[in-house]
Amino acid sequence: MNPKPTEILADGLDRMGLAIDSEAVDRLARYFQELKKWNSTYNLVAKAPDQELIEKHFLDSLTLLPLLKDWEFPSPLLDIGTGAGFPGLVLKVAMHDLKVTLLEPRLKRVAFLKHIVRTLGLPGVTILAARLEPDGRLTYAATDQASTPTTLPPHPVITSRAFTQIAPFLELAAPVCLPNGRVICMKGAKAETEIAQWQGSGASTPFQLAETRSLHLAFSGDDRTLLVLHQTSIIC
Repeated sequence: MNPKPTEILADGLDRMGLAIDSEAVDRLARYFQELKKWNSTYNLVAKAPDQELIEKHFLDSLTLLPLLKDWEFPSPLLDIGTGAGFPGLVLKVAMHDLKVTLLEPRLKRVAFLKHIVRTLGLPGVTILAARLEPDGRLTYAATDQASTPTTLPPHPVITSRAFTQIAPFLELAAPVCLPNGRVICMKGAKAETEIAQWQGSGASTPFQLAETRSLHLAFSGDDRTLLVLHQTSIIC
């Protein structure tokens, strides 16, 4: 008999030394089940067995939990290019008091995000069907957006799983990051190489590498590295 999503989640969390309450596990399991339903029509994520999907998307997103708890629930968290809610909406489900801003230009994914927020009754979630431009402006995917903001207010914590390179992500994040705010880059096994490339590029940046946390995913053992960058007041 195949394990239930709640069992996979609980097992994975235990293996990774992460703790959330049983209600949050149940909500994440329902989120996963809704993802599978929508995925059959809208192709939100690549199809895979349940354990792989839960590890790759849900458990991977939850690797940020210890950082956010250490910072005493910094809010709101901005997730740029959240897709189907990874990591921002998963973190919100796990941390009920966390406020999140989810930025996603693809309308099918936006519809799914709104469905999950309604289904799970999640407060404190802002969903914008828009793309963030380098100057901090928002370009909306839909045409009728007269009542929506054209810029984002600065956020204390910013993250994304949509970027493969550090430099373009930091360039995009800089205009919407609070002074002394933090940016979390989620990386795999090549994190050290990417850090060296970024630091050796000589590009001006208001960010400095403040912390590196390395870990392994629960079932595959794949490497994960979280890079925490601190925005200073001086371009360096």
